[in-house]
Amino acid sequence: MANMAQAIRMALHYGEENLGVKEIFGEDVGAPLGGVFTVSQGLKKAWNSPLDERGIVGAALGLAWAGFRPVAEVQFVDYIFNTIDLLKLCGNSLWASGGKFKTPMVIMTPTGSGIHGSLYHSHSFDSIATKIHGMKVVCPSTPLDAYGLMLSAIKDDNPVLFLKPKALLRAKGVELIPGEPADEKALKDMIDAPIGDRSNWKPKWPKLEDFSIPIGQAKISREGRDATIITHGRLAPICLDVANEFAEAGHGDLEVIDLRTLIPYDWNAITTSIRKTGRVIFINEETEITNFGEHLIRRVVDEMFYELAVRPRLLAGKAVPGIGLSPNLEYASVPQKVDVENAIRELLADPA
Repeated sequence: MANMAQAIRMALHYGEENLGVKEIFGEDVGAPLGGVFTVSQGLKKAWNSPLDERGIVGAALGLAWAGFRPVAEVQFVDYIFNTIDLLKLCGNSLWASGGKFKTPMVIMTPTGSGIHGSLYHSHSFDSIATKIHGMKVVCPSTPLDAYGLMLSAIKDDNPVLFLKPKALLRAKGVELIPGEPADEKALKDMIDAPIGDRSNWKPKWPKLEDFSIPIGQAKISREGRDATIITHGRLAPICLDVANEFAEAGHGDLEVIDLRTLIPYDWNAITTSIRKTGRVIFINEETEITNFGEHLIRRVVDEMFYELAVRPRLLAGKAVPGIGLSPNLEYASVPQKVDVENAIRELLADPA
């Protein structure tokens, strides 16, 4: 099975072959590296930009306005903060022009913790991203979702921020991408560049198929009746593991919803699940103050107060300026599996 980096790479190859993508660029995105996580390795349209995030976003915006469908990468989301004014311009262009200035561009960037990257390689951007109105924001947790969401992002006439969870880029999927060979080694031999001299290497792409996951559609990763877990990104597989372990131990039947898209989010999936369970917890790794999950809790309370059996909860990262290099500091700053387990136990134990 492909890992997430390979899945995104295959989606970008499909995009350059079938969806009119002519420009894929960013810091170290072109040969020989193909991106710090090898997401753009072997792509024909990939090239290296200067180390200038504002230049990268600005160039993507200009190309989009000129009728292209560029895919640009900011090497780590930690470096995207100085582009917020440009991202705002990307987001309001279509709306402010009354639909005249289509802005079909994708900005992809690795987000979140999990690689022990310390202050400048561990940030999340989810909550800030959801405040840049006019941009769609996606964050997959599986290779298949990454493939399908990238194809949808490329096709969209709106700007899309594609958040790639750093900790999941090497995680293997459990579902085949349409066209992917079933033999994992065969795929690696086909599309992964060898170590060492790559001057004569060319990928041998599988015959990939179109597979688009609608932006704005959440996924029910596990159905349950006792409580609802709403999550995304790095914490989605952790929440699913915890839910399965709780069920096996007879500790509770948990429904897990992987949002996949933060803007526009799938309110129908959220409310349908909460009406069934009466209990809900929102889990993500962004800092807890002005967290995106807080908005969802506010809306749940406003619109579903009398359908809740207990108060809704949020499990999020600590309100600290950054994440330390030491694993112990990282583990204490953002939710880990044990934190998810403890929070869900408290949710289930809360008397109705």
